[in-house]
This record gives sequence, C-alpha cells and structure tokens, in this order.
Amino acid sequence: MPDDSPTALKGKPIGKKVVAWSEPMPLDRVKTIGKGLGCSINDVLLACVAGAIGAYLREQGEDPAGKEIRAVVPVNLRPLEEAWKLGNRFGLAPLVLPVGIENPIERVYAVRRRMSELKGSYQPLLAFAVLAVAGLLIKPVQDALLGVFAKKSTAVMTNVPGPAKALSLCGSTIRQNMFWVPASGEIGMGVSILTYDGGVQFGLITDAQLCPHPQKIIDRFEPEFEKLLLLTLMLPWN
Repeated sequence: MPDDSPTALKGKPIGKKVVAWSEPMPLDRVKTIGKGLGCSINDVLLACVAGAIGAYLREQGEDPAGKEIRAVVPVNLRPLEEAWKLGNRFGLAPLVLPVGIENPIERVYAVRRRMSELKGSYQPLLAFAVLAVAGLLIKPVQDALLGVFAKKSTAVMTNVPGPAKALSLCGSTIRQNMFWVPASGEIGMGVSILTYDGGVQFGLITDAQLCPHPQKIIDRFEPEFEKLLLLTLMLPWN
C-alpha cells in the first residue's frame, strides 16, 4: 500500500484537538439518492465527506486534483453472539477517498467501487493481527508499527447507526448526540457520522496544527449533498 497523498491535512500534529459538528440532515433524502443511483447510504455520505474535504483544500489554495486520501475505517470482528464480552476486537479497513474528483456523481460511483473492493477483503483481519502483535512488544516497536498506519492514512472515520427514534433521559428528549473517533500515531483527523432519529450528522475532530478550523469542512458537507441531490434529479430518468 503506497503512502497517502501529501496534503495540508497531513503532517506533524501538536496534540491539541479542535471539534465541530453539523446540524442533522434528513436521512430519507440520503436514502432516496442512494436508491436512485444504485448506491448505499454509506456511499452517498462518504462521497459528501470526500467532496467537503476537497473543497476545503481548494479554499486553502491547494489543488487536490489527482489526489486521494486514505481514511482508516474500524471494522467489527466480534460475532454478534459475543457482543457482551469486554475488550476490543476490531480490524482496520483502508478506504481511499477521491477528494480530487469535483463531479459529485462521478465521486459517489468512485466511492461505491472502492467500498465494493473492500468487501470480503482480508485487510481488517491482517490489521487486527498486526495490532495484536504490537500489544506484546516494547513501546518503541509499538510506536513504529503505529507509524506505518499513520503514513498510509490521513483520517480515521466511522459511521455509527444510532436509534431510529429519539431517546429521553429524566423526562427530557435527547435532540442530538455526537461521538468522536480515537486516533493513534500522527493521524490528525477523525470523521464521525451518526444517524439518529431520522437524521444524519457529521462530526469532525482535528489537530489544531493541521486543521485549526474544522467548521470550514463541516460547513461544506450539506452543500456537497445538495449538489449531489440536484445532479441526481437532473439525470434522465425513465
């Protein structure tokens, strides 16, 4: 696996984190686009993530054309019947995000193709094995192994399906909630996607040195989705 494309989002982090999150978007609209294009909800959402990051890089004066960044996606390896057990058992799947593709339709199909290539891949199992071995070794060797993952990736990203209906706590309705993904080594960006109560939200945690204003990326998620929606409606439907 080659190293990630060099961008402003990759470098030496300082360890200070900054967070931002979006307002919920209607999940049924995402489902409609996915159905119309023959893609999954994940494909649509990840294409919007890639578009938002690409637009941010262009705004910063960096041309992302021809560039791709890799997001490490945690994959659960624990069987459902063993879900009650303590401890972590997950692998890592490297998803390449086509941040250099400006056309939203072309971008969502590129994401779909790459997601299809990951299905049935042995990479999550291999990553789990490497991490398991790293846990038995001395700290300098652990750092070196984690550094390999960091060189190959720009972000950690995960999508969590939350409750379909709003929850309540002590008589109050929980309107929104958000989580932040962990990061190791020198990976300076974490993308959280959460579906909850008929909506989908994006969260971003970044290193203050590499991306001091993550809200600028968050603010581009919905416009990227709207562009994809408009182009989908303009396609010649039978």
